[in-house]
This record gives sequence, structure tokens and C-alpha cells, in this order.
Amino acid sequence: MKKVNIGLVQMSCSENVADNMQKAISGIREAAAKGAQIVCLQELFTSLYFCDVEDHENFKLAEAIPGPSTDTLSAVAKELGVVIIASLFEKRAAGLYHNTTAVLDADGTYLGKYRKMHIPDDPGYYEKFYFTPGDLGYKVFDTKFAKIGILICWDQWYPEASRITALMGAEVLFYPTAIGWDTNETDPNTNREQYNAWQTIQRSHAVANGVHVVSVNRVGREADQQFWGGSFVANPFGSLLYLGSHENEEVHVQEIDLAKTEYYRSTWPYLRDRRIDSYDPILKRYID
Repeated sequence: MKKVNIGLVQMSCSENVADNMQKAISGIREAAAKGAQIVCLQELFTSLYFCDVEDHENFKLAEAIPGPSTDTLSAVAKELGVVIIASLFEKRAAGLYHNTTAVLDADGTYLGKYRKMHIPDDPGYYEKFYFTPGDLGYKVFDTKFAKIGILICWDQWYPEASRITALMGAEVLFYPTAIGWDTNETDPNTNREQYNAWQTIQRSHAVANGVHVVSVNRVGREADQQFWGGSFVANPFGSLLYLGSHENEEVHVQEIDLAKTEYYRSTWPYLRDRRIDSYDPILKRYID
């Protein structure tokens, strides 16, 4: 058995970047005190979710990676002996920005970063205004406690992303996320359907790939968005081991057993039965 304690920090954010960082660090400390070995923060945790508008002033929130935030979190990771997964707004060069997650190992080492591959452009989520699509490909990080794969929010709707990351050897898939309900929506069934679809698609990645999935979302009202929280951990057959609330800030630590991957992949041998010789058409945008 190979058991790992996973920490999830589900929090609300304010306009004050320093306060958000300190709240996140407090969450990491609380998770570590509860035994967490790997702690995942939500998407773009240092600020409000600024992509609800197209405003050039918001580019001032971006920073180099590695840079000030990773330096701060590296010290925390080393002090507490935990791995930290930190989603940040990356300034790569003048006029070139990414939605990026950095990984700090338990000794404080900066292991690298993953740049979000799929960039949405929808009402309230104008990310194409800010972010260049990732060009590092899919990534796995060999941390002290597990080999982890990182994907970010909109990536979670794409089974190709989870499959490739799992095939690269990821033992756990992490999804830092910022998603919520439009407060102007009058049909409660629409909100319920959206959340259920969001959770279902990620649980399906756990099933299809035989790995644990950890999704960490924010909470709180920001402009016309009510971020729906609902952070969760699913086992390699999609069963929920933990489910967060829709309203509350929560720090949760969940023990997972990485040996379950062998059990589920042997019992349900999807990887064995993949017909890789037949998958070329998936490289087309659409099969006319």
C-alpha cells in the first residue's frame, strides 16, 4: 500500500493580493497540521477571478514564474515538508501571459510549471484576452510523495488531456479550478446541471484512467459569479472520497491509497484494451 495525504484549500478571495497569499499559506499550514503531504490551492488564488472582464489593468497582477510567489511558497513547503501546487498568473514577457501552475517539492525545490492548454472565452470567463495557450505540453512532476499530473480548470472538460497525463505516469490528477454560477441565471435546474456536469466529467477521468482525481475550486461571490466550491477527491473508479460545500471555506485532508490504481486497472483493464491503432482520426478538428 502507498498512502498519501492530500490537502485541499477551498477559499474565497479579495482584491488584496497579500491577504489572499496569507490566507492560502494559513490553509497550507492547517492542512499540514492535519497531516497533509501534498496541498493543492485553487486556480489564480492570489486575486479575484479577474477574467470576468477585459481590462488591461489586470495584467499588472501577473508575475514571473519562478518569482516572488514561488519563492514565498517554496519557503513554506520546505518549512512544513509538504508539496505545494500553486496556480498563478504568469508574465512570461511583455505582452505574453499564461495561466500557470507551479509545483514546489517538500524540500522547497521548484520542480517546474504547467501552462494551461485549453483557454475558454465565454461570458464571465474571458480568458483568451489574458492568456496564451500553454506550449509546454502536458506535464507530470515526480514529487517526494507521488508522481502527479496538473491540469487547470477548462482542461478538465477534455478527456484527451487527462488521458495523456495519465499515460505519462501521473498517479494523481490535480485540477486547480475557478468556476461558478451566473447569479443572473433564473433557472435553478441550469445551475444544478452545470455543477453536476463539472463533477461528472472529472470523475469520469478517474474511471477511464484508473487514477485518483483531486479538484479544488474557490467559493464566494465575485461580481456576477457565485463560485460553487464543491471541491472533491474521487478514487480511481470515480467514487467520491470527499465533497466540499458550495458556500464555505474549507481545508480538508484526504488519505488516498495509490495502490488502488493497480487494483482498478487490473480489474477494469481499459489501458490494456485501448486500440491505439485506430485513434488517428482524433487528431482532426472534425471528421467531415
